[in-house]
Amino acid sequence: MADKIGYARVSTADQNNPQLQLDALGAEGCLKTYADKATGTRVDRPEWEACLAGVQPR
Repeated sequence: MADKIGYARVSTADQNNPQLQLDALGAEGCLKTYADKATGTRVDRPEWEACLAGVQPR
């Protein structure tokens, strides 16, 4: 079975804290999680890029 990697993103003041998403990803067994706080118009998402860079085919 492959290792699970998770990504969470919050984008509004109401979603200022990604903890609920991170808890859910942890409950699903994600060994590594990444999280960005970004508006919908912001293009750069460094944690998403790090997540993609960390995924390697086996």
